[in-house]
Amino acid sequence: MIAVFVNMMAVLIGSLVGLIFKNKLSKKYESPVFIAAGIISLTIGISMAITTKHILIFAISIMLGGIMGTFLKVEEKIEHFGEFLKNKFTLKENSGNFALGFLTSSILFCSGSMSILGSFQAGTQGIYDLIFTKSVIDGFVAIFMSTVYGVGVTFSVISILIYQGILTILSSFLEPYVSETMLIEVSAVGGATVMMIGINLLKMAKIKTGDFLPALIFAVLLVLLIPYINFL
Repeated sequence: MIAVFVNMMAVLIGSLVGLIFKNKLSKKYESPVFIAAGIISLTIGISMAITTKHILIFAISIMLGGIMGTFLKVEEKIEHFGEFLKNKFTLKENSGNFALGFLTSSILFCSGSMSILGSFQAGTQGIYDLIFTKSVIDGFVAIFMSTVYGVGVTFSVISILIYQGILTILSSFLEPYVSETMLIEVSAVGGATVMMIGINLLKMAKIKTGDFLPALIFAVLLVLLIPYINFL
């Protein structure tokens, strides 16, 4: 679990640095900061999404994931959890910004293939290089995101602990089922959700990104079905 804790510390330090800048940021600089964060998110998302090798898996996952997430009200539940954390820790920050910060940063830090592969390497082989590299990247991203969304980004370490912690602990059991194809397709679908974050930051549309998180599950299931369904 050492790799998970290193990743958490990197995000924690990065977000605290961002909060310092946020408190000193003049109102006139808020717009360029939002635009910069939006462009960064779009760039990361596109670079992840274009790696897909099975466009049908990508398309079906996003479509079914969005429908299921909307039905289950995933984003609404995450916002309620964010409000619970805000109240639990008696934070005065606007609950909407807190929940958005928690949701947005959690997706950014957990949606890529580096999270999965890095956790497996750490859990089964004791190799931490990939997670350490991811930690450096996440730390810098956390600086930008916390200047936009505030302290909610800091609490995304909970998501990292749960998500990467579970993957690390269960890595020896899950590793035989995780192929290179699955890593690519899950990362591509994750990239689509990161693109949605960028679109929201640039105020091009208002997308409930959290409602599309089930798309990651559909990507996994569809990859497992490839040997049985030829057109995938």
